[in-house]
Amino acid sequence: MVSEEQALPGRTAPTFAVPETHEVLGTPIQGPWPEGSEVLYIAMGCFWGAERIFWRQPGVVSTAAGYLGGFTPYPTYEETCTGRTGHTEAVQVVYDPSLTSPELLLKEFWENHDPTTANRQGNDIGTQYRSAIYWTTPGQEAAARATFDAFQQVLTEHGHGTISTELRPFTEAGPFYYAEDYHQQYLHKNPGGYCNHGPNGLTCPVGLVRQDQVPAQVDVAPPTD
Repeated sequence: MVSEEQALPGRTAPTFAVPETHEVLGTPIQGPWPEGSEVLYIAMGCFWGAERIFWRQPGVVSTAAGYLGGFTPYPTYEETCTGRTGHTEAVQVVYDPSLTSPELLLKEFWENHDPTTANRQGNDIGTQYRSAIYWTTPGQEAAARATFDAFQQVLTEHGHGTISTELRPFTEAGPFYYAEDYHQQYLHKNPGGYCNHGPNGLTCPVGLVRQDQVPAQVDVAPPTD
């Protein structure tokens, strides 16, 4: 993992425009979203397939591909691919908490990639492909930790390895930098495009997180910079 001192310098503003409207859902990509919406950020390898998994989920309002967890301001795809920005390819998931929950969303996260291969998904190798969950609410943190433990137990029971997924609050990992136009809803625009995501054959048991499991400290950050 590149250090902040070694990371590419970046820039003070983006060098490309981001679409206003989601190609599939017809909702704003950068907001504003309906009142009460919550935002969860996940990373599970190439963001093309990861984004498609989540725009298909009931209760999801909007999704977007971008870069998160690194140091370089307003990185480009080419820069991120060098591993010298510190970012991972991430997906912004905006959802209606009255229609879905962090637990259900994270069930899809755990079941559709390999969280045991550090800095790698299949043939995609590098820190930009690391698995990660970045939460913006106490409930999301509780769900991330509970499902992490539950899925690790499933992995262990089936003789698999240890989860390497990064767990961090968005306030430490952000800001989220939107990816270029052609990355947004990529597999909708290119149905036959590259995707290495799909069921890993294991089931993540989920249940409602008890109120006493929710951290007392509210750790909420704006969904974008």
